[in-house]
Amino acid sequence: MSVLLLRLDGPLQAWGDASRFVRRHTRPEPTKSGVIGLLAAAQGRRRTDPIEDLAALRFGVRVDQRGRLIRDFQTAIRWSGKRPESMPLSYRYYLADAVFVAAVEGDDELIAGLDEAIRAPTFPLYLGRRACPPSDEEVSLGIWTDGLETALRSQEWLAREWYKRQQGRVVHLELALDADGVQPDTETLRDLPLSFDPVRREYGWREVYRPHPVEIDNPVGRVSFDPFAALGGA
Repeated sequence: MSVLLLRLDGPLQAWGDASRFVRRHTRPEPTKSGVIGLLAAAQGRRRTDPIEDLAALRFGVRVDQRGRLIRDFQTAIRWSGKRPESMPLSYRYYLADAVFVAAVEGDDELIAGLDEAIRAPTFPLYLGRRACPPSDEEVSLGIWTDGLETALRSQEWLAREWYKRQQGRVVHLELALDADGVQPDTETLRDLPLSFDPVRREYGWREVYRPHPVEIDNPVGRVSFDPFAALGGA
């Protein structure tokens, strides 16, 4: 089994899993359905093409730079009638300035093909929504063979320098991984893509667990002020 690591870095990202009607929310970290959609686009799959092999990949993500939640208002006008008709105001939520490391684990040949596709994608890549292209950085971080969690823990910290300077001297990077049935505390998400067909999109449930975060030394971070230490322990 091999693991493909992906840098998910862009000005805006949006990873919805339960958006309905005029509100389009985003989760605080990438969803499996969103990343599978990115991989399918890289391979040139149409929305009506089967994705069972991609959905079966084990998925995980590491939060390297937690973004800011922002809200955008959007309007639309329908021109089909004799006079234009205003559509309801919609609310769309995004993550700004976020950086994540995502990982998919599966058959060696499939993972190798996905790595090649990400490096030369057939369709444009986007981070959850078409309005969210990735940055100019290389999306693929290469293939690992030490297991999904080990790969995520081993990857260097990808946060921006300005973000690192705003953090403390020790930083904890959160992990969210597909559960394998042995973890006692899991979160259930309706985030397993079954079909991207516009006529009938389908999603199943998956179990997610959050192991201990990755601890990172941050030499450029801020030093916490201890008033008792300043008083000499008095």
